[in-house]
Amino acid sequence: MTIPAVTVTSGNTEYGCLRGCENGAMTVPQSPALPAVGILQTVPPLALLLDVDGPVASPVTRSVRAEIIQDLVALAAAGIPVVFNTGRSDAFIREEVMAPMLAAGIPAGTVIHAICEKGAVWFSYTAAGAGHIHVDHELAVPAAYGAEIRTLVAEKYAEHMFFDETKRAMVSVEQHIEVSSEAYLAEQELFDADAVALMVKHGLGVVRLDHHAPDSDDAVDYRVDPTIVSTDVESVRLGKDLGASRAVELLAAQGITPQAWRTVGDSRTDYAMADWLHHNGHPVKHVDVRPADGVPMKEYTVLTAADLGLGADVIHDDAGGAFLRRWREELTA
Repeated sequence: MTIPAVTVTSGNTEYGCLRGCENGAMTVPQSPALPAVGILQTVPPLALLLDVDGPVASPVTRSVRAEIIQDLVALAAAGIPVVFNTGRSDAFIREEVMAPMLAAGIPAGTVIHAICEKGAVWFSYTAAGAGHIHVDHELAVPAAYGAEIRTLVAEKYAEHMFFDETKRAMVSVEQHIEVSSEAYLAEQELFDADAVALMVKHGLGVVRLDHHAPDSDDAVDYRVDPTIVSTDVESVRLGKDLGASRAVELLAAQGITPQAWRTVGDSRTDYAMADWLHHNGHPVKHVDVRPADGVPMKEYTVLTAADLGLGADVIHDDAGGAFLRRWREELTA
């Protein structure tokens, strides 16, 4: 596997106040040098389960800022488990997250886990790069359906979106970066309707939001799931709760039992991470970096940028980065 060249700002660069943090001044100090060998904590005080788009990667540029990369590496090096739980492909994580973390200097012995495609694909990586890519093929969308979606996008929607060729189990289309959000979301409604119609044509039961189209056995096996930058067509068995389950299993295989968890997301579906952890007896708090959709009532604590003294305009990776910095300051001092 070839890791793309990535330029990352050096670890001793001093960053100023995060955007929008004038309501709760937050100055980033100089980063201390990372250890040559990472720390392994079998009972760490905290484990991080992170959605990627929004909390870590900018939904505008689809890339991760250097200061977030540095904080992720520092937390992992200190023995704080870092697990990504995303709908993104393993290729995206390798290129946009793993490669800059490697360039920033992951210490020897530090293991980072990535659960991709909402639990259908997962792998781990170290300073040596990515390990084996695991795929649960039972959760894959039929290949014939994926081929028709590829053709549909090329013939009808190519101006606004592209077919994601890197997915192994899901079928996904994504907004072109140069297309405005307003224009994309209008086209997304039309695409999603076509995606549902193609499911019905293939005799497959499907649901999109509140619309159900069961198959001949009155079953619904697939979901059309729109986000602010993409649409995923996936097995209904996939989800952030499955990712949370895999995260616990991956850490248990290392002999790691966190004392508590922090889950971070930017949508209502991301709450499923904390829901699963709480239901299964793991202490957890959830961070919502885009709470404008409304914060639901939960049996566990939900945090937002306001809990750091930041303004309501601090969202997405600005909020995610602020929480990562706070945890780094508290846990790696």
